[in-house]
Parts: sequence; C-alpha cells; structure tokens
Amino acid sequence: MTAALLLRAQNLRKNLGGRAVLDGVSLEVDRGQAVAIMGPSGAGKTTLLRCLNGLERVDGGQVRVGEHAIDGTAREGDPSLAAVRRQVGFLFQQWHLFAHLTVLGNVMEAPVHVARRPRAEAADRARALLDRVGVGHRAGARPAELSGGEQQRAAIARALAMEPAVLLLDEPTSALDRARADDLLGLLAELAGGGLALVAVTHDPRVADRLGAQVHTLDHGRLSNGAG
Repeated sequence: MTAALLLRAQNLRKNLGGRAVLDGVSLEVDRGQAVAIMGPSGAGKTTLLRCLNGLERVDGGQVRVGEHAIDGTAREGDPSLAAVRRQVGFLFQQWHLFAHLTVLGNVMEAPVHVARRPRAEAADRARALLDRVGVGHRAGARPAELSGGEQQRAAIARALAMEPAVLLLDEPTSALDRARADDLLGLLAELAGGGLALVAVTHDPRVADRLGAQVHTLDHGRLSNGAG
C-alpha cells in the first residue's frame, strides 16, 4: 500500500440467506478521502460497512487497514482483528449510546476498558472531543436528555475516542432535519480535512456533495463508480 492509501478491501464476498450480498467487492480509500456508498435498500451497504471493520466475517477476500489485514479466518480475540477495529471507527445509524452512562462516560468507555488508558487521561481526551463536536456542555447529561443531533455528535465523539484513521457512517443524516444534517456534514468535512478517512452509506445526495465524496453504487452484490 502507498503512504496515502489507508484502507483496501479486495474481492469481498459475503452470502446471506443463500444470496451473494457482496460478490467480489473491492474498494480503496486514502487518508482524508470521503467515499459515499449508495444503492437500493437491502443491497448490502450496511453489511459492507460491517465487513470493513470485522463486525461481520467475510466469506472471501481481505480487508487491509494500514499494516493490518483480516479475512474470513479472523476470529474474536485475534490481534489482527483488534488492530483493524482500533483503526476503523463505526457510527451506527441508531448511535447505540449506553443509556446508563453520561455522555462523558460513553466517550471514555472504550479508551478505559479496551485501550486501558488511565481514567484521568481518558476523561481529558473525552472532554476535548465533546468540545470539538459541539456538545461539551452536555458532558454530564444522559443520552435520553439529548436531542437527536446532540446524541449523534456524542456518538461521533465516542467513535473518535479510539483515534481511528477511518470512520464508517451508516446513514448519518437519516434521523436529522435539514439544518442539523448540514451542521453534521460541516463537522464531517472538517474531520476529513484533518486527515480522517470517511466511508458513508447514504441515500442522501447532500452527503456526497458536501463531503466532496467519491460515489460508488452497490447493487446486486457489485460495487460500481458513480451514483447509478
């Protein structure tokens, strides 16, 4: 891989219910690049994201992030799988914040319990991230006390807490009104400008437009250039 090339998926194959959801999908993403994955509902876009960070095991092919690679043999506990997940953050469509923790606690959780960072260090980093995404004043609140836009920003801070090189986003604007979606896309564009690679599954053409993203369409298991 070149110095700029960060993520490479090669010939990914994934079968679900006897159907080839991914049928030889390949994708390359550089540092600071934004990629938008579009296509019809049920085409396997979210499955592709989950395969890119090892939440789903592929049936064939390989995902390489930096110097680490995973394939269909990867199992929980494998050092290579853990290394890929630490470099590839995931912003889920439903955000999945822990309801029993404060916003600050949510952002600290992985650095403390996965990366084994000291609590004071993790707390300082979490507060800085919450300030960066615009919800530092909500650090002591529970997720249920936040608006949808605030919850999403808190989820972004949590995803960034492990200092990933790539951030995967599943329909990042689907639950937001136009103004909040525009605010979010401005933040994501700023993050990409700082070198973070973004891969977003979306039905919203504004995502690609605002991020200057390279657009791919996933349909019938194949990935093609352009919005289709």
